[in-house]
Amino acid sequence: MASHQQARYNVLMPMAEVRHLTRLFVVIAAALMVPPAAADNYPTRPIRLYVAFPPGGAADIVARLVAQPLAARLGQPVVVENKPGSGGNIAGELIARAAPDGYSC
Repeated sequence: MASHQQARYNVLMPMAEVRHLTRLFVVIAAALMVPPAAADNYPTRPIRLYVAFPPGGAADIVARLVAQPLAARLGQPVVVENKPGSGGNIAGELIARAAPDGYSC
Protein backbone atom coordinates (compact mmCIF):
# COMPACT_ATOMS: atom_id res chain seq x y z
CA MET A 1 0.00 0.00 0.00
CA ALA A 2 2.81 2.40 0.83
CA SER A 3 4.42 1.89 -2.56
CA HIS A 4 1.12 2.67 -4.27
CA GLN A 5 0.83 5.98 -2.38
CA GLN A 6 4.47 6.78 -3.18
CA ALA A 7 3.88 6.15 -6.87
CA ARG A 8 0.76 8.29 -6.82
CA TYR A 9 2.64 11.10 -5.07
CA ASN A 10 5.41 11.04 -7.69
CA VAL A 11 2.83 11.36 -10.45
CA LEU A 12 1.36 14.47 -8.86
CA MET A 13 4.62 16.24 -8.05
CA PRO A 14 8.14 14.90 -8.58
CA MET A 15 10.33 14.81 -5.47
CA ALA A 16 12.81 17.29 -7.01
CA GLU A 17 10.03 19.87 -7.24
CA VAL A 18 9.04 19.23 -3.63
CA ARG A 19 12.64 19.84 -2.53
CA HIS A 20 12.81 22.98 -4.66
CA LEU A 21 9.58 24.36 -3.19
CA THR A 22 10.76 23.52 0.33
CA ARG A 23 14.02 25.41 -0.22
CA LEU A 24 12.12 28.34 -1.68
CA PHE A 25 9.80 28.41 1.33
CA VAL A 26 12.77 28.37 3.74
CA VAL A 27 14.47 31.25 1.91
CA ILE A 28 11.29 33.35 1.90
CA ALA A 29 10.64 32.64 5.58
CA ALA A 30 14.22 33.59 6.47
CA ALA A 31 13.96 36.82 4.47
CA LEU A 32 10.76 37.76 6.27
CA MET A 33 12.33 37.20 9.68
CA VAL A 34 15.27 39.56 9.05
CA PRO A 35 14.64 42.91 10.76
CA PRO A 36 14.80 45.96 8.51
CA ALA A 37 18.10 47.81 8.55
CA ALA A 38 18.19 51.05 10.49
CA ALA A 39 18.62 53.80 7.94
CA ASP A 40 19.43 57.44 8.35
CA ASN A 41 16.68 59.89 7.60
CA TYR A 42 16.79 60.38 3.85
CA PRO A 43 17.06 62.97 2.43
CA THR A 44 18.98 65.34 4.65
CA ARG A 45 19.81 67.85 1.92
CA PRO A 46 18.35 69.07 -1.41
CA ILE A 47 18.04 66.64 -4.31
CA ARG A 48 19.20 67.65 -7.79
CA LEU A 49 17.10 66.54 -10.75
CA TYR A 50 19.00 66.99 -14.01
CA VAL A 51 17.05 67.53 -17.23
CA ALA A 52 18.94 67.02 -20.48
CA PHE A 53 16.79 69.51 -22.39
CA PRO A 54 16.47 73.31 -22.43
CA PRO A 55 14.12 75.14 -20.05
CA GLY A 56 10.53 75.61 -21.18
CA GLY A 57 10.26 72.34 -23.07
CA ALA A 58 8.03 69.39 -22.32
CA ALA A 59 10.75 67.53 -20.36
CA ASP A 60 11.38 70.60 -18.20
CA ILE A 61 7.68 71.07 -17.47
CA VAL A 62 7.23 67.40 -16.54
CA ALA A 63 10.34 67.49 -14.32
CA ARG A 64 9.03 70.53 -12.47
CA LEU A 65 5.57 68.98 -12.11
CA VAL A 66 7.16 65.87 -10.61
CA ALA A 67 9.57 67.86 -8.40
CA GLN A 68 6.87 69.78 -6.53
CA PRO A 69 4.96 66.84 -4.98
CA LEU A 70 8.22 64.93 -4.52
CA ALA A 71 9.68 67.79 -2.49
CA ALA A 72 6.53 67.99 -0.39
CA ARG A 73 6.59 64.26 0.29
CA LEU A 74 10.30 64.06 1.10
CA GLY A 75 10.44 67.28 3.09
CA GLN A 76 13.47 68.55 1.16
CA PRO A 77 13.67 70.76 -1.92
CA VAL A 78 14.09 69.12 -5.31
CA VAL A 79 16.17 71.39 -7.55
CA VAL A 80 15.55 71.00 -11.30
CA GLU A 81 18.68 71.82 -13.29
CA ASN A 82 18.56 72.03 -17.06
CA LYS A 83 21.78 70.85 -18.75
CA PRO A 84 21.00 70.78 -22.47
CA GLY A 85 23.46 69.95 -25.18
CA SER A 86 25.40 67.16 -26.80
CA GLY A 87 22.32 64.96 -27.11
CA GLY A 88 21.97 64.60 -23.34
CA ASN A 89 25.61 63.67 -22.78
CA ILE A 90 26.29 66.71 -20.59
CA ALA A 91 23.56 65.80 -18.12
CA GLY A 92 24.52 62.14 -18.33
CA GLU A 93 28.14 62.92 -17.53
CA LEU A 94 27.11 65.03 -14.53
CA ILE A 95 25.02 62.19 -13.19
CA ALA A 96 27.75 59.61 -13.89
CA ARG A 97 30.32 61.68 -11.99
CA ALA A 98 28.02 62.51 -9.10
CA ALA A 99 28.54 60.76 -5.80
CA PRO A 100 26.42 57.59 -5.57
CA ASP A 101 24.47 58.88 -2.59
CA GLY A 102 21.02 59.24 -4.14
CA TYR A 103 21.00 63.04 -4.21
CA SER A 104 21.52 63.45 -7.98
CA CYS A 105 19.25 61.99 -10.61
